[in-house]
Amino acid sequence: MSTDLGGTGPFVVDRAAEDEGIDHFDRLPDSILLVVFNRIGDVKALGRCCLVSRRFHALVPLVDYVVVRVDCVISDDPSPSPAAAGGGDKTRGVFSHLARLVLGGLVKPLQALGHILGPSAGTAGARRSTSGAGASSSSSTGAVSEVSHHSPSEVLKNFKEIRRLQIELPAGELGVDDGVLLKWRADFGSTLDSCVILGASSISPKSSSAIPNPNFQDACGGVDDNGSIPESFYTNGSLKLRVVWTISSLIAASARHYLLQPIISDHETLDSLDLTDADGQGVLTMDRRQLQELRVRPVSASGSSHRTLVPALSMRLWYAPHLELPGGVVLKGATLVAIRPSEERTGEGGNGGVVGPSDLCWVSDAFEEPYRTAVRMLVKRRTYCLEMNSF
Repeated sequence: MSTDLGGTGPFVVDRAAEDEGIDHFDRLPDSILLVVFNRIGDVKALGRCCLVSRRFHALVPLVDYVVVRVDCVISDDPSPSPAAAGGGDKTRGVFSHLARLVLGGLVKPLQALGHILGPSAGTAGARRSTSGAGASSSSSTGAVSEVSHHSPSEVLKNFKEIRRLQIELPAGELGVDDGVLLKWRADFGSTLDSCVILGASSISPKSSSAIPNPNFQDACGGVDDNGSIPESFYTNGSLKLRVVWTISSLIAASARHYLLQPIISDHETLDSLDLTDADGQGVLTMDRRQLQELRVRPVSASGSSHRTLVPALSMRLWYAPHLELPGGVVLKGATLVAIRPSEERTGEGGNGGVVGPSDLCWVSDAFEEPYRTAVRMLVKRRTYCLEMNSF
C-alpha cells in the first residue's frame, strides 16, 4: 500500500516495505553505489562509509577517484630560535644570505612533509587524524593527542582500483609575505618535465580612484617599452629575488615528487596524480605516461637530501613592472618563468629564444583565471633566456 504525502510530490511511503524493514540500498547494484562513492572522493568520508555495512566495506576499496586532505604536517624537530634563523655570515654576500633564509625556511616543512607522505607515520608529538578505509574511527570528543595519525601511504593501501588521486597539503611550503604572489605548477616523470612559475611583488585590487590608462594594451603588451626589463630590475635586488623564487619552487616541487614514490609504486592502476596545497601555491601533476616512466626508471636523489635531482635547465623569463588584469586585479613586478630540461630545449630546434604560440601552450594553460590571463599577457613581452645547472 502506498500513501501520498499530502500531494507534495512523487514521494510515497511503501508501508509494506517499511513494516518488513527493507533497506532500499540493497536494491541498488554495485555499479550504482560505486558511482556514488566516486562522487564522494574524500578519503575520510569513504572511511566512514566503510563502517556502515559489510557491503560498503567491500565496495569502497574499488573506487577509482580518491582525495586525501592532509590535516597537518608533523615534525619532531625543535623549532629554531629566532637568533639562529636570522643569523648569518655577511661576508658570504647578499645572494648567499637570501638563499640561507629561503632554504632554511624550507628545511623544516620539507622534513615534515616526509613524515606525512613517507611510508612510516612516526609516533612522537600531537597527532591529527587522516583516516581512511580500514582505519579505526576515533571518538569525536577525544583529545587531539589521542587521535591516531595515518600517512597517505597507509590510508590508501586498501584501495585497489585508484585511477585519479589528489593529495592536498594543508599549506604551501614557501612562506611569502602578505600581498606577494607566488604560484607554480610542475610536471614530473622520473624527473622534472616542465615547471611554470608566476610571481609578483604585490597583488592588489585596482583603486577606484585610479586614472584610467589610455594605453592599457601598451602597459600589458609592452608596446611603449618593447617589453624590456628596466635597468633597475638588475640593481635593486629584483632579479635576485626572482632567482630565489625559482630555486625555492623547484626545491619544493622536487621534494614532493621524491616523497610520492611509495604511493606510485603501490598503485599501478593510477592514470593521474595531483599533489596540491590548500593555499593554491603549488601543483605537482603526473599523467599515466609519467607515472609509468617513474616506475621503470629509478629516481635520482639530489645528494643526501630527500628530493629528486633537478636536471640542467633552460628557462625563459618575462617581466612587466605593472600588469592590469580584467576584473580589476593589479600585479606589480609580474614575473613569469617557464622551465624545461636543457636537453628538451635543444631538441626544440634551437630557435634562439623565438617563441611560437604552439610552443607555449603548456605555459599558457598552467594556471586558472585570472592568472591564466596574466600569463598570456606576459608571454607577449620580450623573452629572456637563462640556464641553470643541475642541483
